[in-house]
Amino acid sequence: MTGRTAEIAVRCACGSAAVRRVNQFVLHDELWWDAEFSCDACGAHLCEHAGAEPAPDDVRAALLAAHGPVRLRLVGPLPSRLPALKVVREVLSVPLPRAGELVEELSREGLEGTAAEMEFLGDRLRRGGVPVDVDR
Repeated sequence: MTGRTAEIAVRCACGSAAVRRVNQFVLHDELWWDAEFSCDACGAHLCEHAGAEPAPDDVRAALLAAHGPVRLRLVGPLPSRLPALKVVREVLSVPLPRAGELVEELSREGLEGTAAEMEFLGDRLRRGGVPVDVDR
């Protein structure tokens, strides 16, 4: 799994321009994100967050802007939707009706997200016996 990084221009408490680096990757079979802040003017540097949980909207938006979306699609028809429903519901923490909608999207145009999100979901689906492919 290849992680992705994006940089966001921010203002430091010292008033200077600074950088917030955000990353998303798979670690220990979990989808992680982290963020670091640094200011060359005053030397401030800190880790804002690191953990296995859904990335906030601003992190996802920065990664999508920097690298573009990635699409996950089914490869062929499913003999049963049950394995796909189970994995989608589990990985995305959505109720069953929403999982059904997402599986339908997978079978039509596919699901879009960050590279790490789609590679993580794709890996879990393949392990569940669901044939999928990630389009970059």
